[in-house]
Amino acid sequence: MADAIKITAPLSKDQVEKLHAGDSVLITGVIYTARDAAHKKLVELLDKNEELPLDLTDQLIYYVGPSPARPGQVIGSAGPTTSGRMDPYAPRILQAGSSGMIGKGEMGPNVAEALKKYKGVYFAAVGGAAALIAKSIKKSTVVAYEELGAEAIRKLEVEDFPAIVAQDAHGGNSYVEGREKFAL
Repeated sequence: MADAIKITAPLSKDQVEKLHAGDSVLITGVIYTARDAAHKKLVELLDKNEELPLDLTDQLIYYVGPSPARPGQVIGSAGPTTSGRMDPYAPRILQAGSSGMIGKGEMGPNVAEALKKYKGVYFAAVGGAAALIAKSIKKSTVVAYEELGAEAIRKLEVEDFPAIVAQDAHGGNSYVEGREKFAL
């Protein structure tokens, strides 16, 4: 990713606005993991105005359920999960301050609208590259919902985590634009 934009997480709204669909990025800093079960719990807490187990402000949420780490490793395989399953929760997480998410596959129109409204960005990570992605993860710590196993919320410290801006805060969508570009 020679032409990749280097960004630092947490990701401010100003940084989000500089990104556009199709941009290649390398993310360094702190990101959090959460999948379906954790999202459900977070949204339930938000709906009750209760305290969250983490501050979502400017945070990126990686949709992953990593496999257990082998001895001497920080984390096991850590490839993205299908993002569409988080469509019901993502707008509420963005509203609570998250700057975006990382996963695979297109997210729905409700998420696209929330990305514009709350100045968020959706990054696509390469599915099938779980072992490669794991190499960019330097530290992994469970911060909430340990009982969920692989779906617990983890704090990850990453260095040059590779991703592509799939859907941006301006309404850009590389899934739509890509189909249009190659349509016959």
